[in-house]
Amino acid sequence: YSPERLVGVVSAVSVIAFVVSCLAVWGVEPQRNVSELSGEERRPSAFREALVEVWAEPRARRFTIFIFVSMLAYNTQDLILEPFAGIAFGMTPGQSTKLGGYQHGGVFLGMVMVAVLGTVFGRSKVAVLQGWIVGGCLASALFMAGLAISAGYGAQWPLVANVVLLGMANGAFAIAAIGAMMGMANSGSKGRAGMRMGLWGASQAIAFALGGVVGTLAVDVARRFVADPVQAYGIVFGLEAIMFLASAALAIVVSRDAANVQRESASRTLDSQSGFDATTAAR
Repeated sequence: YSPERLVGVVSAVSVIAFVVSCLAVWGVEPQRNVSELSGEERRPSAFREALVEVWAEPRARRFTIFIFVSMLAYNTQDLILEPFAGIAFGMTPGQSTKLGGYQHGGVFLGMVMVAVLGTVFGRSKVAVLQGWIVGGCLASALFMAGLAISAGYGAQWPLVANVVLLGMANGAFAIAAIGAMMGMANSGSKGRAGMRMGLWGASQAIAFALGGVVGTLAVDVARRFVADPVQAYGIVFGLEAIMFLASAALAIVVSRDAANVQRESASRTLDSQSGFDATTAAR
């Protein structure tokens, strides 16, 4: 380890992430002529007006709150996991850094697992997403609670396995929530899909930023009341587990909204097909 090598690795990863992100969105929104847009799409509206309109939609508002709470719980442990591993388990900086890598590897595995299951069970994709959103939050609460009690067991606790499983649970509910978000973006008033996606993205970004601050601040506050620093970390992890339970409760409502959107979309498609068949028969 050296500061120079750290800067080099972070710079390289940042460049790669930027290039991959650009490639991922390339051509997602093809150029359209003004003449191709509907009257409602042509009409410009103030940002505040569009935001208020979207926030007034119950589904969009509930999903925004779910994203905020779940992502806050997701990221609150990010900056305190490695110090905790060093204090409670005696890990070196290199070992605790690897521990963070194991967690992110678990997140990736969880995302891949949900993607594969969503493909295999494509006919019941909505049901799969519902299960992983709720189940992922519940599993995250379970493994976060495991971190909260792990310090009492010391080296006997399977810390690496706990962290990997926590990452898998996080990745599972996160990717399932993204799938639900894509399906719900066009629900509600027309011409506001971009605003909904922006609102949900902003909620996620704000929660992520607050997570790092809240986690470290909560540990400092807990240490003012608890002499043992390990117990202070345990208290914060326990609070995160409670946040994940709250996220699971919100996810139940969100999954119902996603199912309703799916049914409404199928109904519109069926009605459109029936109208087309009737017109064809008349001709």
